[in-house]
Amino acid sequence: MPLDPPLEEPPEEIRSALAPLRNGLSVAVLAAGNPFAVGAIIRVCHSFLVREVLLIGTEPHYEKASMGMHRLEEVRRLPDVEAFFEYVHGRPVWALEREASRRSLYEARAFPWEVVLAFGSERFGFPPGFLGRCDDVLAIPLYGVNNSLPVAVAAGITLSWWAHLRYAPGTVIVPGG
Repeated sequence: MPLDPPLEEPPEEIRSALAPLRNGLSVAVLAAGNPFAVGAIIRVCHSFLVREVLLIGTEPHYEKASMGMHRLEEVRRLPDVEAFFEYVHGRPVWALEREASRRSLYEARAFPWEVVLAFGSERFGFPPGFLGRCDDVLAIPLYGVNNSLPVAVAAGITLSWWAHLRYAPGTVIVPGG
């Protein structure tokens, strides 16, 4: 259920009010190649109150596509893959990549509290070696002739599955659990 914060308040005050409700997961986007998609992912991440959005590389994002949510989210830029892995050191990294997947997204029955969900470029996926450094690689099942989804759609599906598991009836939500 969406919250009804006083949107006339400064972004810092809204962020402060939302802080205790944030979840432990982070979303990383690696050189998506589509600044509109990155803005849309920021908007989607806000809907699930993720811990932070990590933008890997120097590509821009289109703030209007985030519908203002970039002001309410922790958006951190990391210059490259090495900086990303250094920053998230110790947290599990799960990538979404159909071609190199180890299992289906829907086989994941729980997500670690501080998981970092990584999404690659819409055109090029992940650079060589990236997936080998991830703790898991998941795929969203597809059934048509198209072999991929827009990255913002993939992020939305993944976060929706995460929320389905996290907030299932009878589930006790404990930060760090």
